[in-house]
Amino acid sequence: MAAMAAGDEHAASEVLRGLARHLNCLNEDNKSTRKRALELIKRETVDRGLPSSVLQEVFSALLKPLLKCLSDPMERCRETAIAIMTEFIRCVPKPEESLPYLMPCLAQRLGEKDVREPAEELRLSAVEMLTLTLEVCGKHLAPYVNEMMNILQRTIVDPFPDVKRESCKCTVNFAKCVPEHFQMQAESLVQPLMQTVAHQHSRVRVSVIEATGAVIQHGTGKNVDDVLSHLAQRLFDDSPQVRKTVTAVVGDWLLHMRDRYSYFHKLIPLLLSSLSDEIPEIRLLAADLWKQVGAQWEKENEEDIKDKMDFLLTSPPFYPPGVERPGLGCRELVVRNLGRLVPAIAHDVTDWLVPTRVRTSQLLSVLLLHSEDHSIQHLQPLLATLYRACTDAERDVVSNCLAAAKLLGTFVPPTVFLKLLLDHVMAPSTSSHPWAALMVLAAVLGGCSRPLLKPHLEQIANTLAQPDVCQEYQQVMYLEQLLACIDVLLRQCESDCGSVSLQLLQVLVTVQSLSTEPHLSEKVRKIPDFLCKVQGLESVMELYRQHMGQLLDWLSASVNTWSSYSPQRLQLHIIVIQSGPVIGEFVSQLMPLLCCCLQPDKDTEMRMSIFTMFAKLLLDAANTLDSQGHFRDESEKFLCDVLLPNLVWRAGRTAAAVRTSALSCLLALLHGGAITPGQVQYTHTHTHNPLVLSALEEDSQMGRLLACRSLSTILKLIGTSLHPEALNKIYPELLKRLDDSSEGVRGVTLQALGLWLSSLTKDYNPELCAPHLQFLFQQLLLHLDDPDSSVQDRVLEVLKTGSSVNPALLKREVEAVRDKQRSPLYCDQLLEHISSLPTETAPECPE
Repeated sequence: MAAMAAGDEHAASEVLRGLARHLNCLNEDNKSTRKRALELIKRETVDRGLPSSVLQEVFSALLKPLLKCLSDPMERCRETAIAIMTEFIRCVPKPEESLPYLMPCLAQRLGEKDVREPAEELRLSAVEMLTLTLEVCGKHLAPYVNEMMNILQRTIVDPFPDVKRESCKCTVNFAKCVPEHFQMQAESLVQPLMQTVAHQHSRVRVSVIEATGAVIQHGTGKNVDDVLSHLAQRLFDDSPQVRKTVTAVVGDWLLHMRDRYSYFHKLIPLLLSSLSDEIPEIRLLAADLWKQVGAQWEKENEEDIKDKMDFLLTSPPFYPPGVERPGLGCRELVVRNLGRLVPAIAHDVTDWLVPTRVRTSQLLSVLLLHSEDHSIQHLQPLLATLYRACTDAERDVVSNCLAAAKLLGTFVPPTVFLKLLLDHVMAPSTSSHPWAALMVLAAVLGGCSRPLLKPHLEQIANTLAQPDVCQEYQQVMYLEQLLACIDVLLRQCESDCGSVSLQLLQVLVTVQSLSTEPHLSEKVRKIPDFLCKVQGLESVMELYRQHMGQLLDWLSASVNTWSSYSPQRLQLHIIVIQSGPVIGEFVSQLMPLLCCCLQPDKDTEMRMSIFTMFAKLLLDAANTLDSQGHFRDESEKFLCDVLLPNLVWRAGRTAAAVRTSALSCLLALLHGGAITPGQVQYTHTHTHNPLVLSALEEDSQMGRLLACRSLSTILKLIGTSLHPEALNKIYPELLKRLDDSSEGVRGVTLQALGLWLSSLTKDYNPELCAPHLQFLFQQLLLHLDDPDSSVQDRVLEVLKTGSSVNPALLKREVEAVRDKQRSPLYCDQLLEHISSLPTETAPECPE
């Protein structure tokens, strides 16, 4: 051995003698000389493949000159010097002997601002040499902690990304090599790491996160709070590799950090957030780490949870299908930290950044899946959080929170959650989003099982049917959530909903009456079919037949307070229109309701609306109001007590509009066949003749038109039964309308006059009533000369109809005006028609 050592010393001496001149050249001013000298040193030493023992001796002699070259002005010289030292460190058997000289020099070149290496590639080479030194020297670097920390503090924030990455790698290795010494100064690296954690290069971010993991893991544990917010932000990183690294680091902390119990409530959310990552690899990594954390905690706390391990291993009833139940340790970790996690969730779910809100809403579901029925203790703040989150503009946030609410319904008994939820539905805390409570209620009900929900159906349905709930708001979103609650009750409880069918139908009627959006109207029309299906009813008509009496009582209870703003009038419209022929079975109950709300002292707009609705029903009376023939018993009363009082003239445009609506209803009554001719004759004779005639003078064109049409219909129904005196009161009012400004009114008036003439029977003595006929013929002949040929044609037809009543009188009147008209054509046609009449029908007219 001694001989071998002597041989190595001799060989080293020979090498050093050969390098003596090159070493002297390192002090020359000529940079080319220095450069060549370094290249020759490299060729004569590390490139020759000398034995390691010889290299050790040579390195010891060359170290100081080489370190001096690190300050050489020429970049190539510094580069070669670093390359030579790197190879020596890699090859010599005792590289630690160089540390007393190497470390101070590197600390000066890399750790001090004034003498910093200007070339970024050389800074990288120097840091790589430092990493190599750490690998080969290991614990021998313990005395140089200060130098290492000074270097790393500077290089971690180096402008060159590769230097940053290499420095982070060096940090991880240094922490593992000398953990006891590293711990004392680890805190000094936190700030530079956090300055670099958001670097634009994803590989740099990965390295920084790994280094942060080592710094916290091997540090004092006091800096966890300083890095958590930065790591939490990296969970939203665009790079999957960055998110995966965060997951791995947090999982490692939860498993191995000395003071991890103190930080469970801060670290658990970070790891559980990765369970919802979009990359399957990250989700699997997070799930595996979380299982390890739970299993380790179980083992460490076996005595505390022994009872639960023995008896609470079976899943709760109605556990979400297709979902793997977390282990006991994982569940216990969440339960024991839930009190601290809920406030943080409540805060972050309203964060201004969308990704934060989305990830927080995903985390909420994960926490509730773990906490199961223990969430009861935090139910109120959880519900408050859900109310706010459900108003978020981001759809993913809302859907995630609804999934969380569904889990509450699965694990929390209805007796508990309904008390809080229904109170909030009755009195929403925010008027701007009153539908939030309904949205959460629908989701929670969707998670509750049928057997548990059944005893509370009536309570829920009664709440939804309360006027303050279903009639207070007309926002589309609010109405949609009302429907969602109804829909989920029907789907969850099916046939059990028969016991609350009335309340559900009341809500459906209300929503449909308030709905103005086509898509909502379409949706609400489908749900009654579902309500029928779960009860085994054949059609919606059967559903209305089942509840019509109760629905009308429901409306009658408030009829005295109705106005144009009352939703009840809209509900009435929906009920009577949709029930079809069923309403005809409840006419006796409906009519008092109508009589009450259509009295002249009631709100005018409301009356107009109801008259319009009622007119639609009367036009198809056989299939609606009179489907059972019962309305005819009520029609006369309706005409006298409702319609006619609303035809009485009152000043104002609104009053005129009401009269127009009443006239449309009168016309529909007469046309629809729901009143007999005998009833019309009685009421016409005793009451409504003057009112209809006075309506011919309405300012409204539509009012005059409807009055003329009504009079025409009355003449068609009972004209031949009217007394001549009654008939003689009609035609003068009709003649006035021949000069109406509306061509439509004139046309209907001529039709009515034709019907009047057709109504003259043998009881109408043409000789005694000759003055009436003469006046009528004279007025009609005036319009036979109308500028409008279509009016002339219609007048001619009316006169032809009247010619059979008193042909001689008409002939005389025609001959008297023939030569005065612009064209005798129509007079000649009329005279020709009179001449063609049978002689027995043309008595001589008395002079």
